[in-house]
Amino acid sequence: MPAVLVPAARWERWVDNFTAGHGGATLSVADGALHGRAVDGSHFTARLPFDAPYTGDPDAVAFAAAAVAPDEWGVLLVRKGGFAVARMRGSDLVEHKVGQRHVQGRTKAGGQSQQRFARRRDNQARQAYEAAAEHAARILGGVRLVSTGGDHAAVDAVLADPRLGGLTVVEPWLAVPDPRRAVLDRAIADTQAVAVNVVNT
Repeated sequence: MPAVLVPAARWERWVDNFTAGHGGATLSVADGALHGRAVDGSHFTARLPFDAPYTGDPDAVAFAAAAVAPDEWGVLLVRKGGFAVARMRGSDLVEHKVGQRHVQGRTKAGGQSQQRFARRRDNQARQAYEAAAEHAARILGGVRLVSTGGDHAAVDAVLADPRLGGLTVVEPWLAVPDPRRAVLDRAIADTQAVAVNVVNT
């Protein structure tokens, strides 16, 4: 089950609601994460954004305060229909680029016609990924941490560019539709959120 993404500003309330809804809960810290176990057996594991380990007090307020964005980081979203790349400084957007590319859909035609369409589609996708890599290399130069999402194969194709070899991909993977500015803004917010895995009994 995918993690629930909770903005740091709402984390204390989230924990209060979990505690009240399950008859009380105790918090602990282990393996770089904050754990909550309720009286009824329900429990959660919360992790800081950017794969940062948490070693502070077992306290919701302290945990939320530790959910801080790094000085420099980026976002890379790629699908066949387009891409979005952003450079961040803390929580501030420094530079971004959103681009759309036409990649032909599948055809029902058979034989040589189908092969011709497949080659054209592959070429269009490759050109789209090359354009995404070009902008990513320019915007993310010097950045170490990057959040990714969209289509796994498309993102892998872009990250294969040698100029992006210094990037470290952080969780969570962002399942997004074709990137637009609103989609990018949401991805930026989700990357900075607390990731919570909850088991309710």
